[in-house]
Amino acid sequence: MAKITFMGAGSTVFARNVLGDAMGTPVLADSEIALYDINAERLKQSEAILTAINRGKGGKADIKSYCGRENRRAAMKNADFVVNAIQVGGYEPATVVDFEIPKKYGLRQTIADTLGIGGIMRALRTIPVLEEFAHDAEAVCPDAWFLNYTNPMAILSGFLQKYTGVKTVGLCHSVQVCSETLLKSLGMDDKLPGRIEKIAGINHMAWLLEIKDKDGNDLYPEIKKRAAEKNKHEKHGDMVRFDYIEKLGYYCTESSEHNAEYNPFYIKAKYPELIERFNIPLDEYPRRCIKQIADWTTEYQSLVEKSELLHDRSHEYASYIMEAMITGTPYKIGGNVLNQRFIENLPDGCCVEVPCLVDRNGVTPCHAGSLPVQLAAMNMSNISVQILTIEAAFTRKREHIYHAAMMDPHTAAELPLDDIRKMVDELIAAHGPLLPAYH
Repeated sequence: MAKITFMGAGSTVFARNVLGDAMGTPVLADSEIALYDINAERLKQSEAILTAINRGKGGKADIKSYCGRENRRAAMKNADFVVNAIQVGGYEPATVVDFEIPKKYGLRQTIADTLGIGGIMRALRTIPVLEEFAHDAEAVCPDAWFLNYTNPMAILSGFLQKYTGVKTVGLCHSVQVCSETLLKSLGMDDKLPGRIEKIAGINHMAWLLEIKDKDGNDLYPEIKKRAAEKNKHEKHGDMVRFDYIEKLGYYCTESSEHNAEYNPFYIKAKYPELIERFNIPLDEYPRRCIKQIADWTTEYQSLVEKSELLHDRSHEYASYIMEAMITGTPYKIGGNVLNQRFIENLPDGCCVEVPCLVDRNGVTPCHAGSLPVQLAAMNMSNISVQILTIEAAFTRKREHIYHAAMMDPHTAAELPLDDIRKMVDELIAAHGPLLPAYH
């Protein structure tokens, strides 16, 4: 019987997917499931939903809840797997601050959870909490695998892998749906069965390097033709990534609303027409948060009235990883790991997203070779920010926060250095107790 501890179980929809998947997997169905959160109300809601799913799966799992920091080690004790999905500071006040203060300086964002000034701040308030989790894991479940789903993925996973002793891999949703999303959006659904693909890069900016049909025919020539036509004649939600195909030659794993803010090309105060041209949803994440909060209230009221809930296994990697490690049956994932020449033209020690084999030996990253030079350059513009943010978190030096913001491609394209430093200072002050090391 495995023990699965879920950190941030108040992320109810996500916990439902990952743990519902586990309950429906025979080798995991009788697991001990420990739900941990610091929000008692959200934790109670998650337990109710997961208990109903457990009943629907035959009631084999043993579900227990642990609330508050004083109960954290008890939740993690003897765990085989620790799944992390926390959001330090939540929507209010933290996410609101990350959007509103930069906006005063003329810096607009879309998602702000991976790169940019919003991603930097989110990382800095999350890393101290993850460091505590790591120390707890080293003490009470030293052999557990720590499966990180929290953004900014590359920064958080990179910090854990570089500066703690936990066995960890970073997991993202976008890799496994990348080629499917692309082919469906271009009306190439018939090419989905048996397709062959190769993806490597960094989180939220990994590249679909190869895509072939089941017979080995290269699909990129037709993809490039259709993507160019669609961007020319139709407004749609993936225009930035289709522009990547035209300008860089390859499609990217993460959505256009994300990638619009990872570079200096699309969100520019001097060229506001680009926002309309590429259909870029500024302030998208706050809108999404408000809607999710409202939708969850309604959904919970309807779900909690049911004694049993059905759940179909999702595309999330977590349950498949656990299953592979327990049974030894190999499973392939796209995982975030420290580079050790897995990608030859990205620096060793940065966090890369590459194919990995999972079995009883754990997670084994695979060699992906060199990226096309323009793709490596795009990745490097993000990696520099990630490395500097990790160093700021490790050294507790405010100077490195300035450096990370200065090197961020979108921030640097919009603001002079003095304004970047002022903005960082204002953000640190506004986050207050969430960033105690920098006051």
